[in-house]
Amino acid sequence: MNLNSIPAFQDNYIWVLNDETGRCLIVDPGDAAPVLEAIKANNWHPEAILLTHHHNDHVGGVAELVKSYPNIDVYGPKETHNKGATKIVSDGDQIHILNQDFHVFATPGHTLGHVCFYSAPWLFCGDTLFSGGCGRLFEGTPAQMYQSLQSINTLPEETLICCAHEYTLSNMKFALSVLPHDLFINEYYREVKELRAKKQMTLPTTLKKERQINLFLRTDDIDLIDEISKETKLLQSEQRFAWLRSKKDNF
Repeated sequence: MNLNSIPAFQDNYIWVLNDETGRCLIVDPGDAAPVLEAIKANNWHPEAILLTHHHNDHVGGVAELVKSYPNIDVYGPKETHNKGATKIVSDGDQIHILNQDFHVFATPGHTLGHVCFYSAPWLFCGDTLFSGGCGRLFEGTPAQMYQSLQSINTLPEETLICCAHEYTLSNMKFALSVLPHDLFINEYYREVKELRAKKQMTLPTTLKKERQINLFLRTDDIDLIDEISKETKLLQSEQRFAWLRSKKDNF
């Protein structure tokens, strides 16, 4: 299987997995035009679309793709039913596409119905986990997003985090503002800064890397706890997550 990324809008990535015969699946196609161009250029044969949540920059291209490929299956959570999903999935479901088993698990927070699709080593996590960050809480609570990230964090360290936005540089600037002397964060910030200066993408990342540099996965880290304690005493991991998310919202 080959993993491909298609840039869309200002900072979105539409992910495509294809096998050796050209059969492919498409993840979160917010815009149909670049996907159709890539399909033609690579002689792909689309068999399925996976939707993580209902926001338009993830579903806006579904109708046009379905128009071009009327037999394509569109998998998504209940909140995507009126966005083109034809096969509704929920937590614990398993779907079989391109001879791969994809495990569906609920990751509420960014939206209430957000789901992730996992087939080792790929995790298509939409707007739940980003490299160095996590999604804004448009519908869910900090507690929900914290638990969603904990679910992701149970996966193997070699898991490839295929998130939907190129937010890594701004996320690492925030991480540095919180833990300016952290060696992992400083090293990764320099690496990301260099990549972005060359207009190169920073994704996919690995869960191993995120455990080192992503503050939202490090809420039990003693250095982070000490830093937060300078401002307020928060005894629970979920509280520290909420503090971080609030800081990031206003960064």
